[in-house]
Amino acid sequence: MRKVIAGILLGLMMAGCATSPPKNLDNICSIFEEKPDWYGDARDSYRKWKIPIPVMMAVIYQESRFVADARPPRTKLLGFIPWSRPSTSYGYTQALESTWEVYVRSTGNSGADRDDFEDAVDFIGWYCDRSHRKCNISRKDAYHLYLAYHEGPDGFTDRTYREKSWLLEVARKVKWRASLYNAQLARCRGKLERKKEEKWFWFF
Repeated sequence: MRKVIAGILLGLMMAGCATSPPKNLDNICSIFEEKPDWYGDARDSYRKWKIPIPVMMAVIYQESRFVADARPPRTKLLGFIPWSRPSTSYGYTQALESTWEVYVRSTGNSGADRDDFEDAVDFIGWYCDRSHRKCNISRKDAYHLYLAYHEGPDGFTDRTYREKSWLLEVARKVKWRASLYNAQLARCRGKLERKKEEKWFWFF
């Protein structure tokens, strides 16, 4: 009985430590004001991979709504019994376990976790840069970068997305959100940068 209670308490403690998503997902300035470390993480990824911050954030929004431990819903056995999940997608990026392993090997980021925002935004930058180089997609082209993200570089090259009208609609939403985030970030980037500088100054 004690072990059961201890397990429940541990689970509650872990749940309490989980990073909650930002309150206003429709404004990138609000997101970064609420989660100031995220701006630094996104900026670091941009500097490394050259994928614009609004594009990376729009992809993460679409994949998980910024829920750290997001995963596909379980299938139902006999129509009502919770069963297995349809894939190993997990975390902010909904990356498959196998794809995440490729990322870790490629970057050497051996401690990377799919439910850590810093690692997640770096993964998005890495993947989109990979699509840029393999598929000749502009780093600013959120629409086609998302199609390549969903279908993989080989699937994008084979244009597997052409028969998926629902996916094309989702890609248009990602493009729209990236444009929205871009306009918003242009208005608050200076303020965010000043806050980063002040934090760095007081750290020393």
